[in-house]
Amino acid sequence: MKSDRTNNTAHLTTPTVIATPGVTRPQLGIFLCLLSMLIFASQDGITKVLVKDFPVAQLVMVRYWVFVVFALGYAAYQGRVKASFRSKHPWLQILRALLAVGETILFAVGLRHLGLAEMHAIYAVFPLMTLALAGALLGEFIGLRRWVAAAIGFTGTLIILRPGAGVFELAALIPLVAALAFAVFNVLTRRISLHDSLATNMLFMACVGALTVTFAGLPAWVSPTPVQGLLMGLLALTGVVAQILFIQALKYATASSLQPFNYALLVFATLIGVIVFAERPDTWVFVGAALVIIGGLYAIKAKT
Repeated sequence: MKSDRTNNTAHLTTPTVIATPGVTRPQLGIFLCLLSMLIFASQDGITKVLVKDFPVAQLVMVRYWVFVVFALGYAAYQGRVKASFRSKHPWLQILRALLAVGETILFAVGLRHLGLAEMHAIYAVFPLMTLALAGALLGEFIGLRRWVAAAIGFTGTLIILRPGAGVFELAALIPLVAALAFAVFNVLTRRISLHDSLATNMLFMACVGALTVTFAGLPAWVSPTPVQGLLMGLLALTGVVAQILFIQALKYATASSLQPFNYALLVFATLIGVIVFAERPDTWVFVGAALVIIGGLYAIKAKT
């Protein structure tokens, strides 16, 4: 689930969470964060394998129903299943859940046409999109330094896309649109999380998403082979494991201290693309990705 890869809301999408008071083991938190990013990157690698033979809706449906089990389990662990189904912003929760479904589908479709490195290099601009949208929609103060950070990141994105250079592909717009959808998702999450709990956020996202994608997933169902079924189950479980790891990471380290390490996802995805799929991203992808990361890190620094 992907991931706010900097607010740690990720594919399907990791819920936004807040570290508990009394952080005492930041190194453990960083390790768990990096491990979760590695698992998320591996999950995208599995998706890239499966998406060649299965409808995207089927893959997303399986992931969402496993997410429903996880969300219900988390609410039960908190001892508030019934209460978690009550939201102060039910319509915003539904809109947020639909955005998560759309973003997840777009990302999977993008993996059919682009390499892991290209997908993640373009998608990594979403924190800067979130920054701009938070200023416009939530009235958050941005400041000159953050606008400079956004400009650096968007410049990196343009270098990767290179419109007008004869190498631009329409498929490259897929991760860009997915990043925009995820940025809007995060802005809504910030607003909703002021009143609704993590359990409520997860239950609405899981249940609304599962019901929505099932209408498309069931009619398009393709029976997997035993190996493909195993990969499908692994795809769903890795998302849950990565989310649990990140939630645990936030028990030991603050969200702000973990944000820079979320860019490890781009590094891990690139390595998997090169080693497993024999991808060979060109120099401009690396230059653009470096600028996106620099912009993101500068935005974090400007915030502190």
